[in-house]
Amino acid sequence: MHGTTRIALLALCLASPLPLFAADECAAALKGDAPRVKLTTSMGAIVIQLDKAKAPVSTDNFVKYVESGHYNGTVFHRVMENFMIQGGGFSKDLQQKPTRPPIKIESANGLRNEAYTVSMARTADPNSATSQFFINSVDNAMLDYANDFKPGYAVFGKVVEGRDTVDKIRKVKVQPTRVSEAQPLEPVVLDKAECLVPDDKPAAAPKK
Repeated sequence: MHGTTRIALLALCLASPLPLFAADECAAALKGDAPRVKLTTSMGAIVIQLDKAKAPVSTDNFVKYVESGHYNGTVFHRVMENFMIQGGGFSKDLQQKPTRPPIKIESANGLRNEAYTVSMARTADPNSATSQFFINSVDNAMLDYANDFKPGYAVFGKVVEGRDTVDKIRKVKVQPTRVSEAQPLEPVVLDKAECLVPDDKPAAAPKK
C-alpha cells in the first residue's frame, strides 16, 4: 500500500469516531429540559441555552447542525453593532455551505427578540430558515411575531454565558461586500460548536 494512502486511511480511522461522540453528547443534551450549546469563536466562547419547550423544531434543527459539525469553521458574516450578529452559513473562504431542508417557523411561541436571545435567520419566506442564526445585540421588538402577515423571526434560545464575547463581536469594524452589507474586516470565526452534556449527577444526601 502506498505511503500516502496508508496515512489517509489512518487519518480517516482516527477521525471517524468524532461525529459519534458529538451525536452522543447532543442526544444527552436534548434529554434535559434546557439543552445548551457552546460556541467557541475567535473572540471568545458563547454558551446558548435552547428553549426546547417553546421552540422544539428550531432547537432540534440547530442541534442537528451542531452534531454534524456544520458550524465548525464558519464565520459571523453579518455584524451590526446596534442590531445583531449573524452566522452559521458561510465558511472561512465565504463559500455558502450546503444545508438541510428548511424548517417551519416558530415565531409565535411567545419568545421575544430581546438582547442576547438567539433566533433563526431566514429569507422573505417565513418557512425558509435552515442553518443561519443571529444573536440579538439589543432589544429588537420589530422582529417579534405580530400576525400572519408580520410573522417576525423565531427565537429559540438565549446566551447564558459569554455576553461579553457577543459585545466584542458586535463592535468589530465592518464593510459592505457581496456577502453582507456589514461583513467584519477581520474574520470572526466560529471554530467549534458543541453540545454540553447536562450534569446529571445525583445531589448529595443532606447531612443528618
